[in-house]
Amino acid sequence: MAISDPTPAVSAAVEGELRFLDPAVYASPARLGELLHDDFTSFGSSGTAYTRETYIDELRAWGASTPPGTVSGMTAAQLGPDLVHITFDLTVRGRDVHRSSLWKNTEEGWKLYFTQGTTFAS
Repeated sequence: MAISDPTPAVSAAVEGELRFLDPAVYASPARLGELLHDDFTSFGSSGTAYTRETYIDELRAWGASTPPGTVSGMTAAQLGPDLVHITFDLTVRGRDVHRSSLWKNTEEGWKLYFTQGTTFAS
């Protein structure tokens, strides 16, 4: 995947998103904690609403045994000096999901602030 002419902010957010999608990160609450903003929220493709803590628990339950997903159609836009929006499609475990993420720059670096997934039939 290529994001044409990314700003440093977009590059940092995309790098964070790709790290976040690594199944090995799911098994480590510490690694997940490094990526998730303190005020993180998510709406999963199942319709479940997650807080930072419940999302860490959910992903840890998936563990490193989750196969890596296939990312396609990634686009990213810098919405402000400290905010980047990323959209892409993810195929994992036989499911196709439209994903949307907001990454926020903090004193500790870029953190995933919000994400939402919506399943679709390919």
